[in-house]
Amino acid sequence: MWLYLLRRIVLAASIIVVAVMLLFFMIHAVPGDPAAVLLGPRATPEMKALLHQQMGLDKPLLVQIVTFFVGLLHGDLGFDVFTQRPVADIVFEQLPYTIELILVSIAWAVVVAVPLGCYSAVRRNSVIDKIIGVMAVGTIAIPSFVMAIYALLIFSVGLGWLPAIGAGSGFTDRLNHLVLPAFVVGIGWVGYISRLVRASMLEILGENHIRMARSFGLSENRIVARYALPLAILPTVTIIGVGMAHLLSAAVFVEVVFARPGIGALTVKAVDSRNYPIVMGTVLVTTVLFVVSTTVADLVNAALDPRIREKL
Repeated sequence: MWLYLLRRIVLAASIIVVAVMLLFFMIHAVPGDPAAVLLGPRATPEMKALLHQQMGLDKPLLVQIVTFFVGLLHGDLGFDVFTQRPVADIVFEQLPYTIELILVSIAWAVVVAVPLGCYSAVRRNSVIDKIIGVMAVGTIAIPSFVMAIYALLIFSVGLGWLPAIGAGSGFTDRLNHLVLPAFVVGIGWVGYISRLVRASMLEILGENHIRMARSFGLSENRIVARYALPLAILPTVTIIGVGMAHLLSAAVFVEVVFARPGIGALTVKAVDSRNYPIVMGTVLVTTVLFVVSTTVADLVNAALDPRIREKL
C-alpha cells in the first residue's frame, strides 16, 4: 500500500509539472501584449518595458518556468499585477466557494442517482425504468451553461424562489444562494451516475455469488444493499474522481452566469486581463484538486474492494 501511495505521489507531481509547463507555452502563444492590455492604448514603450520587467516577461521562457518552480517550492505563486497582493492569498480566498459548490453538487447528485440506478436495475425494462432512462439522457445532453441560464430565468427571474447572483453572507444566506448553482452543476451527474449504477448493478446481479445468495433465501433488498451495491458503486467512485475536471469546467460557467466568486470566475477575469500570475495560480490549484480527487477515488476503491488491495 505504501509503494502504491509513493507511485501516486510521483505521478501527481509529474502531472503538475507537465501541466504548468504546457500552460506557460499556451499563455505565451496567446496573441496580444499583456502590458498593452493592462496599461491601455496610451501606454508608452517605457511603461510597457517596465511592466514586462515587473512581470518577468523580459526573461527567456525557460528562465520564467524555472523561476516559477523555485518560488513554488517556497510557497510563492507570485503577485497580482494589479493589486500587488500575493497570488496565493487571492486564490485561496476564492477556492472555498468553488469547493463548496462542487461538493454540494456531487453530494446531492449521488444521493439521488444511486437509488434511481438501483431501482432501474432491479425493475429492469419497467415503465419507471424507461422514464428514468429518458430523463437521464436528457439531463446528460443539456450543457451546463444552457441549464444555468434557463434555471436562472425560471427559478430566479420568473418564480422568484431563489436569489439570482452572488454567494450571500451568513450560513443560511449562503446556503440559499448555493441551491440553484449546485442544482445546475449536479443535474447532469444525476443522469450519468444513475445510468452507470444501473449498468453495474445489472452486471453484478447476474454473477454467481448473487445467485448463491438468492438460493439461501436472502431477501432481494438485502442482496442489493449488502452484496451488489458495494461492488456496483466502484465504477461510480472512479468516475467521480476522474470527473473532477468536468465539475471544475461546469463550475466556471455557473460562477460566471450566477456572478459567484470562485476559482472559475477568477480564472476567466485573469485570462481576459492577461494577468499571468493569477492564471498560473488558478490552473495550478485546479490541477492539484484533480490529482488529489483521482488519488482519493483510487484509495476508496481499494478500501471497498479487497481484490484491488491484493493487487497493490
